[in-house]
This record gives sequence, structure tokens and C-alpha cells, in this order.
Amino acid sequence: MEVVVKTFEELTNTELYQLMRLRSEVFVVEQDCVYQDLDNKDQKALHVLGKKDNKIVAYTRVFKPGDYFKNTSIGRVVVHEKERKFGYGMIIMEASLKEIKKRFPDNSIELSAQTYLVKFYTSLGFKVFGEEYLEDGIPHIRMIRK
Repeated sequence: MEVVVKTFEELTNTELYQLMRLRSEVFVVEQDCVYQDLDNKDQKALHVLGKKDNKIVAYTRVFKPGDYFKNTSIGRVVVHEKERKFGYGMIIMEASLKEIKKRFPDNSIELSAQTYLVKFYTSLGFKVFGEEYLEDGIPHIRMIRK
């Protein structure tokens, strides 16, 4: 899998369509969650694209401090269902962390994790803080990496 990082303006129409489709396939259809994915935050985000055969199969979006949370943050972490067995979730997260270190050094990184993924994010150095809460009907927990 090749990883590319782009601003919103740098995304091609095809990339934007593919990342929106991937997010919809997983977060709306697979997880059976009706929510407003198009939240007017994509324009501020860095888009970390994991491509295989020129198709986006893994993705995150990264925000500088203050654009989403007080800290630098990662969100919309997603891997296509048929590609999860290859460890692309770890690869796309490591690429996101590397990009944050390059662009926003010395900042804590925060995310809102689906609770069932706490072990995954813990393996990347994140720690739980706060109480579990429902976001769009799915249990979540805030996590931070110093």
C-alpha cells in the first residue's frame, strides 16, 4: 500500500470521491449508522490516503491543534473491509503519526475512538481519558498520546 498525504485542495476529484465512498461504505452502511459525514471539516484537514492499485483502501484525516480538538487530532480512521487482513490500519495510523510529528512537533495527539478499538490505539501509544460516550449511537472514548 502506498501512502500519500494531501490537503483538501490537492485532492483530485477521483480521490475525493473514493475517500467519501470508503467512509460511507464503512461508517454508514457496514456500521449501520446514519450520520452527517460531510461536516465541513474536510477542508481544514490533511488527508492521509492509503492506495492500492490506485484505489483508496485506507484513510485518515488529520487536524492541526484547534481545528477539531484543542490538540492535534486524527479522525475518520477507516480501512476497506476486504483489506483489513493486511495490517493497513496500523500502516495508515503510523503514517498519520509520522506526518503529525513532521508538521506539528511537540503536540499531543487526540482522537475519539470507537470503544472496541481501544486495544488497537493503545498499541500505538494512546491512553484513554474521560468516560465512554455515545457518538452517532456508537460507543466512543477519548484517547490521547503525549
